[in-house]
Amino acid sequence: MNTSAENDPAAAAATAAMPEVVERGTWQAQIDALRIIEKAHTREGDAIAAARRRLPMVEVDAATSLVGPNGRVTLLDAFEGRQLLIAYYHMWFTGQPAAEQCEGCTFCNGQVRELSYLNARGITYATFCWGPYDESVRYRDFMGWDVPWYSVGDSADVLRAGRTFNRFMLVCYLRRGDRVFETYWTTGRGVEGMAATLALYDVTVYGRQEDWEDSPAGWPKPPEVDSSWRTNGRPIAQWPRLAAGARMI
Repeated sequence: MNTSAENDPAAAAATAAMPEVVERGTWQAQIDALRIIEKAHTREGDAIAAARRRLPMVEVDAATSLVGPNGRVTLLDAFEGRQLLIAYYHMWFTGQPAAEQCEGCTFCNGQVRELSYLNARGITYATFCWGPYDESVRYRDFMGWDVPWYSVGDSADVLRAGRTFNRFMLVCYLRRGDRVFETYWTTGRGVEGMAATLALYDVTVYGRQEDWEDSPAGWPKPPEVDSSWRTNGRPIAQWPRLAAGARMI
């Protein structure tokens, strides 16, 4: 049996390169220098958020049809009476088993768990799935999620409004009376704010362990492609559900 570091994650971790060991004063001085950069990054993020709040908006049809647990509803209904709506557009592969569903959407959407803080600020969070409601909501239930779940059904092109995306799309809406406006949207790495896991990866010495990262020579890389999201043929978050006895209906 091959137990080389290339095929044995435990062996790879045991032999991975590590930072230089120094005395605490030297270490703290370098953290202090890094803190200046971190604070500048925080302020830049604040400036970007301020610019985002000053964007104009575009009206969308409040009567756009969605499918929810009680059948046909409208985009306006998805606000649940609140002023703001954040919708995550979840990829779906119709007719495919749970193991073949989007690992990226499972990663991001599954980390939005405690909605009460959003709701307290007048914000509703909901998943807008590209797939059929009855089929896709079973995936939500299998994963143990409790976010509001809708199928965009035949309204996909209306809501997409000519945009294309690969794995991720997050859209923000504002309601004023019975009118609905789109205020912001992002895709790709723009949705990283949904996933606290990524920020936690980033503060560890080995980071995300992805090829695009600027890391020192010898820093470890996972043996599987997309191993941040998928392992042994499934989105990672499915394994604990299966171990607990959950099954897709």
